[in-house]
Amino acid sequence: MPSDNDTFEALLKASEETSFRKLSPGQKLTATIVGIDGETLFLDVGAKSEGIIDSSEFVDENGEVTVAVGDNIEVYCLKSGPSGQVFTRRLGAGSAGAHLEEAWRNAIPVQGTVKAEIKGGFEVTLSSSVRAFCPYSQIGLRRVDDPAAEYLGKQLEFLITRFEAGGRNIVVSARALQEEERRIKREELQQTLTEGQEVDGVVSSIRPFGLFVDIGGVDALVPISEVGWSRVDNLADTYQVGQPIKAVIKGLDWQNDRISLSIKETLPDPWQQAALQFGTGNRHTGTVCRLAPFGAFVTLVPGVDGLLHISKLGQGRKVNHPREVVEEGQQIEVIIEAVDPDGRKISLAPADYVPPAAEIENEYEELQSYRTTRQQKRKESESLSSFGALLKKKLDQKKS
Repeated sequence: MPSDNDTFEALLKASEETSFRKLSPGQKLTATIVGIDGETLFLDVGAKSEGIIDSSEFVDENGEVTVAVGDNIEVYCLKSGPSGQVFTRRLGAGSAGAHLEEAWRNAIPVQGTVKAEIKGGFEVTLSSSVRAFCPYSQIGLRRVDDPAAEYLGKQLEFLITRFEAGGRNIVVSARALQEEERRIKREELQQTLTEGQEVDGVVSSIRPFGLFVDIGGVDALVPISEVGWSRVDNLADTYQVGQPIKAVIKGLDWQNDRISLSIKETLPDPWQQAALQFGTGNRHTGTVCRLAPFGAFVTLVPGVDGLLHISKLGQGRKVNHPREVVEEGQQIEVIIEAVDPDGRKISLAPADYVPPAAEIENEYEELQSYRTTRQQKRKESESLSSFGALLKKKLDQKKS
């Protein structure tokens, strides 16, 4: 059992460690509110003396303070010295505007409102009245078609990347913060993501070649070929930004910062039922989905296409291209000629297809050959049967 002296020494050591804790400008930490006095909040930051932060950083639209004694808050060290320690949650509002230069020197985030689109980027207002400039390339991670519609009026967090002329020339970047946040989240995801894993995400951007999906702070790509089992021409007809989706991780290339996903693999594979659903000789109505020089592809059900070969189009006349007979979007009745589920192939013929005369003649000759062969086998069988009966009769006579 520890003695009183041991306990006292442990407490003294802990007290000394706390007392001499040194904080650096820009350092982020969790503090506890221990007092509120007008425009000032007093903080316990684990140091010898209490820190202070302006209460204006914690007010609602009615000007009411939204925190209370005992609350824990995330803060940045703005100044630390003999005269005291000053903290901020996020520069850019209220009296914190007086510390913009410290925010620039110590890489402390500032809050700003995107006020107007100007040449080369946006005008951003910091601390209610301080103007700053954010280039187009620094407003966000993703390229957008209409930056003004996307960002005007929004409040964002920025890093001050240039502070000149006593604050009359300020350049800010939202992208710098977002890249750092993404780097941290990327490192976390590297420890948890594996190929074949199903993940939840939100559509962040729609491009002609696929969907970009946010899977927890990192963007991944769903190529258009992996969106579904059926062919998709315009992703915007089915998806919208902000839509939640489920997908399977197809590839992880951390070195090149590429993650590929598949929505298709979360959906039932229609080809698994193709052999049962599309029996040889059955008739079906499908939609011509694509034309090629060698034939027309027909969608029988979403995700399952069959091929009408060009030789079976035209009702006997020579066809140079399927477009002479059918067109995309046309409904057509077909007959299933052959199904290859493993190869994902179905051969089709038009419902009114009539084989050419030569083909009919070949089929007739094959039928006649089959009949002749069958007759010969029947005669041989009958002959053997007669010989067997005669042999049995003679053996019976000998026995008697």
